[in-house]
This record gives sequence, structure tokens and C-alpha cells, in this order.
Amino acid sequence: MSLRLRVNPITCAGHGLCAELLGEHITLDEWGYPVIADAPVPPGLKKLARRAATDCPALALLLVKEP
Repeated sequence: MSLRLRVNPITCAGHGLCAELLGEHITLDEWGYPVIADAPVPPGLKKLARRAATDCPALALLLVKEP
């Protein structure tokens, strides 16, 4: 089972905290909104991915399980 990050573009306010916490997997576009890598979260980054999703001020970042 792998984990993927998803962002709710309607809820996201562009704080950028997710990219600070998980810069290896999330970058920011020119307006400061997250661009998430189109790949499962690497095993070594799962703990940081959970923290990024939990700490998102707008709760716009979701960590979903994929079969």
C-alpha cells in the first residue's frame, strides 16, 4: 500500500507550510500554491508527509492510501 498527497485547491490558502515541511515532494508555484509530485510518497518521507497534512493551517492537504 502506498500513500499519496492530494491538495484541495478550493480550501488551500497558499500558506506554503507544506513545502517547508516536505520540500522533497512539494514545491510552490509562482503564486505560492503547492505543486505535489506525481508519485507516491517515498517510504522515508511518510512521517514528514503526515506532519505536513496535519499541520496545514487550512487543512487542505490530504494523505490518501492507494492499493
